[in-house]
Amino acid sequence: MTPYERKLAELGWRPYFSSQLEADELETTIPVRVMAVHRDALQVLGDGVDETVTPPRTAENDEESAPTVGDWLLIDVKAHRPLRRLERFSVFKRRAAGTGRRIQLIAANVDTLFVVSSCNQDFNPARIERYLSLASEAGVMPVVVLTKADLGDDASALATEAARLSPGLLVETIDARDPADVSRLASWCGQGQTVALVGSSGVGKSTLVNTMTGAAIATQGIREDDAKGRHTTTARELHRLPAGGWLLDTPGMRELQLADVRDGIDSVFADVATLAKSCRFTDCRHADDPGCAVQAAIRSGDLDPDRLARWRKLVAEEAYNREALHERRSREKAFGKMVREVVREKRRRR
Repeated sequence: MTPYERKLAELGWRPYFSSQLEADELETTIPVRVMAVHRDALQVLGDGVDETVTPPRTAENDEESAPTVGDWLLIDVKAHRPLRRLERFSVFKRRAAGTGRRIQLIAANVDTLFVVSSCNQDFNPARIERYLSLASEAGVMPVVVLTKADLGDDASALATEAARLSPGLLVETIDARDPADVSRLASWCGQGQTVALVGSSGVGKSTLVNTMTGAAIATQGIREDDAKGRHTTTARELHRLPAGGWLLDTPGMRELQLADVRDGIDSVFADVATLAKSCRFTDCRHADDPGCAVQAAIRSGDLDPDRLARWRKLVAEEAYNREALHERRSREKAFGKMVREVVREKRRRR
């Protein structure tokens, strides 16, 4: 491996990206990875490149094409101007908070997702299931990391409860301040590997980042009234890990609206989805319908009614957001077509 190839591999480069390069691009471009996204600039890193560049131009209202943290870009050798973004092997996105119907990118080209919760009042199975659905849809392996194990009354019971949320789910219970505890996460943080942390504000993500990286990221204490820490991270950026991997911290998300993740939901709720296929009628509402396998499982104690309620909520929310996004895209497509027709008519009249 040449020094050039070694440098790219350290940043997470792999054959998947090499296969996207044209022969003539090898002489005129440099691959760089997006380390951080600012309002009007991207911090990028590559072989001999560590600088801030202007984002490449994308189509109006095409949020999903815009670069995000973890993306790979090709920049011009001479001008150091981004030319294009390489296709991602994984991407996390959500419907943006608020009343709009836009998609907000969270991260790209992530290998492992650490879903961070805590062993106190913040432990919330419904919130964890949301993140797991996101990971499943992106094709990224999730690992639930339960922090503040020293503050919880029964951390092992919470770990068992979390493990039941999805088939084969891995769960680690740690004290985020203890390097020995945190070292159990090292197997996912090796050379060129990228892990992302997601979780609500105050679960100890910044403390965990500090311990994993040795960085001095500001943290704040726990509020006595609700056992939650205060939000500290305000931007998404990649941090170098001692073992050679990369860690992406994200701001705490007060709202994680899901869209275009139905397959991910069905994967996380595989038990409910399998039962639903056994119902007598294909349009079963899983309520008082005759021959409902889901309700039969609840009566026998094989399915928790609270889990069914959480599944219903996520399915309904995802369907609503997916339809809203589809309608917005259709409107924008129709508007773009109208604009093009007007321009063509003006040119014809000239």
